[in-house]
Amino acid sequence: MGQKVNPIGYRLAVNREWRSRWYASPKELPDFLHSDLKIRAYVKDKLKLAAVSKIVIERAWNSIRVTIYTARPGIVIGRKGTEIEKMTEEISKMSGGKSVKIDIQEIKTPELDAQLVAENVALQIERRISFRRAMKKTIQTSMEFGAEGIKIRCAGRLGGAEISRAEWYREGKIPLHTLRTPIDYGFAEANTVYGKIGVKCWLCKKEDTSAPQPEKRLEPVSGDAAA
Repeated sequence: MGQKVNPIGYRLAVNREWRSRWYASPKELPDFLHSDLKIRAYVKDKLKLAAVSKIVIERAWNSIRVTIYTARPGIVIGRKGTEIEKMTEEISKMSGGKSVKIDIQEIKTPELDAQLVAENVALQIERRISFRRAMKKTIQTSMEFGAEGIKIRCAGRLGGAEISRAEWYREGKIPLHTLRTPIDYGFAEANTVYGKIGVKCWLCKKEDTSAPQPEKRLEPVSGDAAA
């Protein structure tokens, strides 16, 4: 079960938030959905080097708020905010002239963000670094930064082999079935000379003890057991 389900979608109602936050009528929904996909693809392509982890889109009546989570906010903003202005205009055109506001959230520790970890491994594979070395080094770095556990899986024509295969390494604990565990998931693709290599990353962070825990229910005791 845990292997087949996207860990973020699996935890949506428990401890994860939606990445598109809006409500639409059945008539408007397809347009909004495709508009979101276009915006995400545009921002991701425009900010290839800015280490963008996720893009959250919120819609009100006639306005859109795009929140970009990035490890390099300087690249996103550009000199005197020129990059932000260009992106605001482009996104406004894509969404039919609606007013657009772009927010930027900095990721303090990119080593503990699964999407950025996966992209880092993919980038190393593209630079012809051995996939095993890239995976092991990344796992070691994440564990040093305080991850509870991490698993990285690479699949494709690894090392330029004729037959594609998958290899994975894991360190620490990755309890995929435990919903309260904040497991982060990321996926990236490395475009190599001999084809695409997919990189998946599961990263287990420390549990937030400040969050309210579900109440424990006492089991009813039968008369014989009580005696």
